[in-house]
Amino acid sequence: MDRGAPARLRVSAAGAAPGEERDAAERSALLELAVEAARMAGDLLALRAREGGELGVASKSTPTDLVSEADLASERAIRELLLGRRPEDGFVGEEQGASKASQSGLSWVVDPLDGTINFLFGIPHWCVSVAVRDAGGVLAGAIYDPNRAELFTATRGGAAQRDGADGRRALAGRERAVVADGGEVGLSSAMVATGLYYDARVRAAQAEVLSRLVPRVRDIRRFGSAALDMAWTAAGRYDAYFERGVKQWDIAAGELICRRAGLEVHELPEHEQLPPGVLVASPALAGALLELVA
Repeated sequence: MDRGAPARLRVSAAGAAPGEERDAAERSALLELAVEAARMAGDLLALRAREGGELGVASKSTPTDLVSEADLASERAIRELLLGRRPEDGFVGEEQGASKASQSGLSWVVDPLDGTINFLFGIPHWCVSVAVRDAGGVLAGAIYDPNRAELFTATRGGAAQRDGADGRRALAGRERAVVADGGEVGLSSAMVATGLYYDARVRAAQAEVLSRLVPRVRDIRRFGSAALDMAWTAAGRYDAYFERGVKQWDIAAGELICRRAGLEVHELPEHEQLPPGVLVASPALAGALLELVA
């Protein structure tokens, strides 16, 4: 994951996105391909993780922003699969950027290894994110976590789902944190996930935001994968998630999954040292959180 430049986000809730005229069969077929690509790359990465010792590691925007040969190999494998099946589609990957323009009106947006630092340190919290979009937004998205054998998916106009050891479950966020302090909407029981930017100056500004937020919520989690943070918020493991400096491949699949799970997806505007970002929460929590972190 590279937080070097922000993505542009739409404020959206569970309703249909523009361009939903594409039929369900097409969206389903695209999702099947996204799932195949995410699972294939995730299994390749899991094998590399078991073997240990990534030899090829380089820095990108800052010395703490790393890319490994695993990132590059995963992206190459996904690109070959997707463009082999759909050669007229575009492709945007984290490591190579916009490497192919679309001739079909569809483009794939891929984070081949979200949570690179965790992967390199042997921390089993990383994933693969694959999404496909048209002019109206993301049509289908899949986030695969090979460490837990969990798959999070959604299509535009369809349900958000999780496939795991306990079977398939619909995702609907969680409302546990919205009633507090005499029955009014409150944050005191909310579990909030976030992430930190690579640039030290931005981190200092983020620390000021966290100092306001920490006394108001149950607790904060920072695990290092934006895509998984969004998937876990959709699954109700977190009550909300926000982060600055995310890029399109970090959140393309996740924002669709969250939206289809009934959550709101808000853009955080740029503010002084803070780059733009994203906030995801239930409708009952989103407004109060925005006041604290936007």
